[in-house]
Amino acid sequence: VQLQASGGGLVQAGGSLRLSCAAAVSGRIFSSTGMGWFRQAPGKEREFVAAIMWGAGWSAYADSVKGRFTISRDSAKNTVWLQMNSLKPEDTAVYYCAANRQGVARQSQDYDYWGQGTQVTVSS
Repeated sequence: VQLQASGGGLVQAGGSLRLSCAAAVSGRIFSSTGMGWFRQAPGKEREFVAAIMWGAGWSAYADSVKGRFTISRDSAKNTVWLQMNSLKPEDTAVYYCAANRQGVARQSQDYDYWGQGTQVTVSS
């Protein structure tokens, strides 16, 4: 599985961005796969943002983004999106998408495949 993240950029506080993660696979993505977004700010550890179960579609969010971010997926396009609204300067980070063959998880070490990351910068 190869993951390609895109959609990052520079936005003012209160603005919105939509990140996308395109998955290139030989065959199909199994319904038991969890697709997640993580972020890493300078000098900080990588942290969980959101994840979605590929088949059932249920999702999980970090408390810091709940109510502002929405994760979704399109099975036909093998793509996962992260809609980010009401962005704050503390959301500034490199955002990574990842795939976990065992489902949704909040720990980065549970994920098997990673995309290259896309920079999100929120100015105050």
